Amino acid sequence: MDYYVYVLQSERDGSYYKGQTRNLEARIKQHNQGKVKYTKGHMPWKLVYSEKFSTRAEALERERYFKTASGRRYLRKILEDI
Repeated sequence: MDYYVYVLQSERDGSYYKGQTRNLEARIKQHNQGKVKYTKGHMPWKLVYSEKFSTRAEALERERYFKTASGRRYLRKILEDI
């Protein structure tokens, strides 16, 4: 089964959330239903970027990268081009 790393953007305040999951659609739904404590106060969320991996280890490594300063710069560049 595939794993996904995703980036959500709050439609309320423009903040970003990075995470990983096996079921991307269900996870976004959880965020928008207020079932995730961290994202509850920033709803609604929209998916702005995702990547697919074959192992959880790869997905976790990429998620950790996105949470670093260089990862945030990379995402900023990618999201500017969309």
